[in-house]
Amino acid sequence: MFFEYPNLLYLELFLIPVLTLYIWREIKGSVPAIRLSTSAPWSGKGGQYKKILRHLSFLFKFIMFAALIAAIARPRSSQDFEKVNTEGIDIVFALDISTSMLARDFKPDRISAAKDIAIEFIAQRPNDRMGVVVFAGESFTQCPLTTDRATLINLMKEIETGLIEDGTAIGNGLATAVARLKDSQAKSRVIILLTDGVNNRGEIAPLMAAEIAKTYGVRVYTIGVGAMGMAPYPVMTPFGVDVQQMQVEIDEPLLQQIANDTGGKYFRATDNTKLLEIYGEINKMEKSRTDVDSFPIYKELFMIFALIALFALALEVIFRLFVSRRIP
Repeated sequence: MFFEYPNLLYLELFLIPVLTLYIWREIKGSVPAIRLSTSAPWSGKGGQYKKILRHLSFLFKFIMFAALIAAIARPRSSQDFEKVNTEGIDIVFALDISTSMLARDFKPDRISAAKDIAIEFIAQRPNDRMGVVVFAGESFTQCPLTTDRATLINLMKEIETGLIEDGTAIGNGLATAVARLKDSQAKSRVIILLTDGVNNRGEIAPLMAAEIAKTYGVRVYTIGVGAMGMAPYPVMTPFGVDVQQMQVEIDEPLLQQIANDTGGKYFRATDNTKLLEIYGEINKMEKSRTDVDSFPIYKELFMIFALIALFALALEVIFRLFVSRRIP
């Protein structure tokens, strides 16, 4: 057992002389109010015993205050250990948020399905650090690497199209994700790149970004999102939004080469179910690189001292109300 705030225990050293002085003054000051010529009528009545018993109240108070100070000092124990599976993996999602992600070949659309399934993936990996990068005509970091699942999921939910200039800058998105991982000390560093288009914007070529990822030992899993052939797209017309069938264009050879060059794998998702299966497959592949480590479990022991203080207080109240009144 140890105390988180051991300096508070010095109050115990202050408490002892204060209460001792208090008791001494009570005993010394307890002189009889009436002087008598003899104490014969009270001799043999256990006077000494009653004098000692009279000051039990102060003993209970001392125990109560001492236990309270010990509880506030936060006693803890770390003798027990727990085995924990630690992935040692840092993962960054690089999500395409161009307007084409509003296509409705996924339910309700591509970007909503991508976010929902990514959130499900996040929930299944509590021991990894994760981050989010988004890209369209340019890219930025939506969430840096973190283990704060609540913050990560909330920021993932806030992603939508129109946040940045439209387009598909795959190279910029991949390079930004690599920048989030290049200084990581994790045993395994992974990017999940999801896009539904062809690179048409950005200052960094996708294969150059892939070469940078390879240099830093970052694996890239690429996911091409979109139905085969045609897909329904919402199009703004003078009469409102109209859903029209448009050709799906995904640069699969590029995504395959990025994955192959970095030691990852390419997937094609044509609907929600397939995308869910892809994330499940990535989850299994990365979980094969797990280690087992041990961490101490800290047990809070303040409740023991708090109960002692409460018990001492209860005894003091009972003694003062029902016992000390009967002691002459």
